[in-house]
Amino acid sequence: MARRSIPILKHLLSSTRSQSQSEPFNSTFKRCVTYMHRPGDGTPRPVTLIPGDGIGPLVTGAVEQVMEAMHAPVYFEKFIVHGDMKAVPTEVLESIRKNKVCLKGGLITPMGGGVSSLNVQLRKELDLYASLVNCFNLPGLATRHDNVDIVVIRENTEGEYAGLEHEVVPGVVESLKFCSERIAKYAFEYAYLNNRKKVTAVHKANIMKLADGLFLESCREVATKYPGIKYNEIIVDNCCMQLVSKPEQFDVMVTPNLYGNLVANTAAGIAGGTGVMPGGNVGAEHAVFEQGASAGNVGNEKVAAQKTANPVALLLSSAMMLRHLQFPAFADRLEVAVEKVILEGKYRTKDLGGTSTTQEVVDAVIDALD
Repeated sequence: MARRSIPILKHLLSSTRSQSQSEPFNSTFKRCVTYMHRPGDGTPRPVTLIPGDGIGPLVTGAVEQVMEAMHAPVYFEKFIVHGDMKAVPTEVLESIRKNKVCLKGGLITPMGGGVSSLNVQLRKELDLYASLVNCFNLPGLATRHDNVDIVVIRENTEGEYAGLEHEVVPGVVESLKFCSERIAKYAFEYAYLNNRKKVTAVHKANIMKLADGLFLESCREVATKYPGIKYNEIIVDNCCMQLVSKPEQFDVMVTPNLYGNLVANTAAGIAGGTGVMPGGNVGAEHAVFEQGASAGNVGNEKVAAQKTANPVALLLSSAMMLRHLQFPAFADRLEVAVEKVILEGKYRTKDLGGTSTTQEVVDAVIDALD
């Protein structure tokens, strides 16, 4: 058999050579790539779900419907939490610690009155030290600027949001501000793993020379370990001006807590609005995914009653969650469906210039799933 097969092999090789010499190389040919999963990767994963306040139940309900339609390998453990509670219920924290991953709608933060934000409580309890918001142009959605693709990474547990402030004497309040180098490490590692080219540190060290100066020292030290990534610095007020005039110059931005909140919302407004920007909060052990930029309509009773909240941001955040859980094919499928609906422009909520309800957008996304 071996001897008889030699002439056949020679014939096949010669015919292949002659064919390759006579036909031009097809540059459009793409090799098929198969995702090689690890044993057990396809096992459905539990995810803690917090619907939240106002429009929260609407948009988290949208995610539940899409996940079911995709047959995504996740299932939700749902807990009712409201922003006016004094603390995050113990059973909720235990669920997140067990599952490692949470998806949540917005929680209202009461103004004043000594009631702390449950959003901040969650971040501190779980040490979710890095907040990530991805602000980018969606094809088909008209914005003032093109080629925007900015990732804002801000410190999430320290600085002003740590709540370390007290009244020294009547009329004099002292607030402690400090920064950690781990947020700088996270930003550069994110840039490295996602093939990003530049990291910009946002600061006000020209005035707060010690506090923000320490932040810059940390960023500069970490930058030396990533020679392939360009590093620069920008003062926060100039940063805001540059964002609204030439946002395409930014790639990854790393910021202390308060500046990052302002910068992320500014970048979101430039790229299409808070209703389409995904985000998440991550730490060494846990991750909580939610709408990326602050949603001013979280407690908007009119939007909630009319059921016209935009589900796109949380749908894209849930795609980030799927990728975090190592289900990239499902994440890609969801993102493609959302982008297809935005591009077609037939179903859009009021904040995107349309008249659709939340459910109409969800139905369109489900129909667009390949």
